[in-house]
Amino acid sequence: MPTIDFHHLSAEQRLDRSGELCDSLDPLRIPVTPAQRVELDRRLETLDEDMTRARSAQSVLADLRRRCR
Repeated sequence: MPTIDFHHLSAEQRLDRSGELCDSLDPLRIPVTPAQRVELDRRLETLDEDMTRARSAQSVLADLRRRCR
């Protein structure tokens, strides 16, 4: 399979293209290994519990700002 040369693009442009490429994938057709399936199932099982311990983005950012002063 030939390699496509992206060196003429800036780093930001290449990142944009990689995002576009990932977005073009159908999530239901992405192969998942058995180990990944086990981990995904584990995360789904703990989702409700994890949500009760979740913090807002604003709260996390406020803590980070305080720590970085």
